[in-house]
Amino acid sequence: MIPADIFYQPLTALAAQVRARRLDPVELAEAALQRLESLGPRLGAVVTLTRERALAEARSARTEINAGRYRGPLHGIPYGAKDLIAAAGYPTTWGAQPYREQRFDEDATVVAKLKAAGAVLVAKLASVELAGGMGYEQANASFTGPGRTPWNTDFWSGGSSSGPGAAVAAGLVPFAIGSETWGSIVTPAAFTGITGLRPTYGRVSRAGAMALSWTMDKIGPMCRTAEDAGVILQAIAGPDPRDDASADRPYRHTATRSARRPRIGVLKGLAEGSQPEVRRNFEASVERMGEFAEVVRDVTLPQFPYGAAASLIIEAEAASIFEELVESGRVHELTAPEDRLGGYPGQVVFAKDYLRALRIRTPAAEAMDRFFADRGFDAVAHPTRGTVSYPVGKKFSEAYRDASGGGEPISAASNLLGLPGIAVPNGFGRDNLPTSLSLTGRAWDEAKVIAVAAEYQRRTDWHTRRPAGF
Repeated sequence: MIPADIFYQPLTALAAQVRARRLDPVELAEAALQRLESLGPRLGAVVTLTRERALAEARSARTEINAGRYRGPLHGIPYGAKDLIAAAGYPTTWGAQPYREQRFDEDATVVAKLKAAGAVLVAKLASVELAGGMGYEQANASFTGPGRTPWNTDFWSGGSSSGPGAAVAAGLVPFAIGSETWGSIVTPAAFTGITGLRPTYGRVSRAGAMALSWTMDKIGPMCRTAEDAGVILQAIAGPDPRDDASADRPYRHTATRSARRPRIGVLKGLAEGSQPEVRRNFEASVERMGEFAEVVRDVTLPQFPYGAAASLIIEAEAASIFEELVESGRVHELTAPEDRLGGYPGQVVFAKDYLRALRIRTPAAEAMDRFFADRGFDAVAHPTRGTVSYPVGKKFSEAYRDASGGGEPISAASNLLGLPGIAVPNGFGRDNLPTSLSLTGRAWDEAKVIAVAAEYQRRTDWHTRRPAGF
């Protein structure tokens, strides 16, 4: 029997044991399936176990490794995929009742790439319905029920990658694949105390994944450490003829520590609207980063209406994508009351407003690129979220009236402009809930934000903590 501790080890440690044949891929897959089946329901984390596929892939990995054909650090490692990412033959429900029986004949590109790397798909993990694109205001916005953080199951695991966040945090899988249009990787990473990487827009193909916003959707890893994120990104990055937005930008991860002292900007005012515990932990993180980096405080971003433009683009593109769902009336089958109505306003967005929002992107992106280049920043630092997780039974707007939210301006800017970012745990706040530090970088500079996050994690142990009872 494989002990639970194994599932809290970083990928590098797991990979070394698999390669040395001290861990058997089949036993590892069976243990993950057992944990997902027995513990997953407590967290609302699992939609479908891919048992037959998992065991077949694990047996293949065992055979290849025993024959000396080791593919790399993901070979024989189990993982889960957010259930808006297709796995051939299995339900891909998008978290929504109208699509509960939906199946695709072909793997999403990210799943196919992970298979090529030897990783073992063990589960489709829960998502907020339609990736939250209909304006939900509560944790119970999926036919699978609310996702729950294992640190305190009375609280939400975050959206829309709720299942991946909870499953990794509870040691049900060593890593998972999530997606982000506006916060849907970094928020559940923050609320569950794990590491989440949002790649640059175009770095990872979205082919075979549900679209919410064609010009803002991104796919990325959710895992234990920043180094893990780099390993996974290497496996899934690169061009894909099935996704016109994918760029010829493969990623090569190296864990070598740079002799150069990185330069980190601290965004002015973004911690001020946060809970006291969030501010305290963020300040402690900045002090710790000052041990190995040049820290520049009170940095301001170029001024553009990032939030308004991002909101309008998502609203217009989601309205087009889900037009049939709305016009057929099947939108009323969705779980959250707000989602049953949220698709209608987008049907009347003016083309001139949508085009104006798109046109903002070019000057904003140019200004942001100059900001990073001229100031020499490897990353800018900010709290991932201004509060800890929300109670499952309350609307989000009613959860914390004492905090306005913290880092939303950089969240809007980074997603509108497709910038990479990483969220890592940096302490705990009220109700034993995790807090999180985010680092946002220049487009295509994942290596720099990963390196800064990895150095921070070498000097702290927040990413090694594990929730009781899992």
